[in-house]
Amino acid sequence: MNPQQLEKLVRMEMPYGKYKGRLLADLPGHYLGWFAREGFPKGELGQLLAILYELDHNNLRGLLDPLRR
Repeated sequence: MNPQQLEKLVRMEMPYGKYKGRLLADLPGHYLGWFAREGFPKGELGQLLAILYELDHNNLRGLLDPLRR
C-alpha cells in the first residue's frame, strides 16, 4: 500500500454495479466482504478494493478521513 493508492480510494468512483458512481472509500463493508469471498476484480480496481477491505475489516477507515477534502 502506498499513499497514492489511499488517495485514489477517496477520489475514484466505483465504475459498475449496484454502487456505480459511489466513491470507493464510501462502499459499504458488506459489499467489500462479498468481493473478498467471491474474488476481487483484476487490475488496479481489485487492488484498491482489497486495500479498502483490509481497512474496513480492521476498523481503520478513519485513516482516510484526512485525505478527504
